[in-house]
Amino acid sequence: MKNLIHSLIISCTLLGLYGCIGIRFSESDIATFQQKPQATDSQAQNIIKVGGSSSTTTVLKLLAKEYQAKNPQVKVDFTTNSQSEGAIASLKSNIIDIVGSSHKLKPEENNGQIQSRELATDLLLVATHSSVKGVTNLTTQQLQAIYRGDITNWQQLGGPNAKIVVLDRPEDESAKKLLRKYYLGKEKTTTKAVILNKEGELIDTLQSTPYTIGAFSLATSVINQLPVNRLSLNGISPKIENFTNGKYQMVRHIEIIWSKKPSPSTQDFIDFVFSQEGSKILDKNGFVPAK
Repeated sequence: MKNLIHSLIISCTLLGLYGCIGIRFSESDIATFQQKPQATDSQAQNIIKVGGSSSTTTVLKLLAKEYQAKNPQVKVDFTTNSQSEGAIASLKSNIIDIVGSSHKLKPEENNGQIQSRELATDLLLVATHSSVKGVTNLTTQQLQAIYRGDITNWQQLGGPNAKIVVLDRPEDESAKKLLRKYYLGKEKTTTKAVILNKEGELIDTLQSTPYTIGAFSLATSVINQLPVNRLSLNGISPKIENFTNGKYQMVRHIEIIWSKKPSPSTQDFIDFVFSQEGSKILDKNGFVPAK
């Protein structure tokens, strides 16, 4: 470092610029530069970059928090990707290290250098704002009518005399795909529905806006103790025991995708995620760990 600084001074002098730009290096300045810590390759390797769909962020941040508490030398950074497809492309380009996906890795997405494994199952629930009193269960036909725009007032379902505000997700998002698969079918969605691109946006809006209805992660509701009304569907409540006994089927499978040649830090985090300790964290927070 000292030689570098001296070289700079000599170069400036030769160019006739030393005096006019006012560069002055004392011995104390040189000592300061020499003592300043420099970033190392090993430090850079301790940053794990994670991306993926917004629906998988909750579980990955939950695990990352616990992991970093035990490994303070490692930092897990989350990117702002809202869809798993874009995150997978970033993984293949070595921009990020791990992807959380709400769908299985497709053959056309796999370049032979990445791998995937199911992490957990997350129940998808239909919930309303706490202002919707008197409505605790919906049949398939009633849910279809709400999303279609045929039932527009909660009073029609035994609730308050208030307009129903439908919060919805884009058609290519996992929550909407699951709603269609198990309840909505090919029914058209009302044009008056409020479309929200990210699950977090839907959850925030549902909590803050009276008379709303929407579908999102049960685990997120459990972890954050959200003050919303969780609805039963056809008399079946969204509980883990109802999933394990086969009664409640609207669930989202969360996949983890990473390189076949991960960095040591990335592999260590992956090992933690799939460890018994990781499974206990998932189970405690409303997820069903994959077997």
